[in-house]
Amino acid sequence: MKIKAVHEYLSEEKVTKRVAEMAAQISEVYGDEPVCLICILKGSVFFTVELAKRITAPVELEFMCVSSYGSDTKSSGVVKITKDLDVSIEGKNVLVIEDIIDSGRTLSYLLENLKTRNPKSLRLCTLLDKPDRRVVKVDVDYVGFEIPDEFVVGFGLDCNQQYRNLPYIGYVEIEE
Repeated sequence: MKIKAVHEYLSEEKVTKRVAEMAAQISEVYGDEPVCLICILKGSVFFTVELAKRITAPVELEFMCVSSYGSDTKSSGVVKITKDLDVSIEGKNVLVIEDIIDSGRTLSYLLENLKTRNPKSLRLCTLLDKPDRRVVKVDVDYVGFEIPDEFVVGFGLDCNQQYRNLPYIGYVEIEE
């Protein structure tokens, strides 16, 4: 796949404002209770960091790497955990942080896996949601933006490991 251009879809200001709003909602739910943020690598790193800086509850940060894409632009449907948690989440408030949810396969698999680890609570937060692509039902507690079925990059999202560092969300125009 050759990219012709990346067009700004959601500006840096719009994304930053929405992240702050989401952090306020999350802070209200947890109050003074600690919350373990599970950052799904690599795409949600930028979002997780910006969100964590604004959450007022005590925050613990953990990382997992879960994939169903490989180097393609569409989910392969095969979910792999390539990096698991370093600590137990038993009895903890857990908030899974994802960059984008489309088919729902990866998150459905991951949430079922995490439930077996007996967290006190388990919630899901995503920066971007593509409900038109949903194949598996996933309950998302916090959604930054609902977007159409476009391939997007920036603010952590990539295309073959490129464009993660864009400060905005852009959609990709592919060369025919």
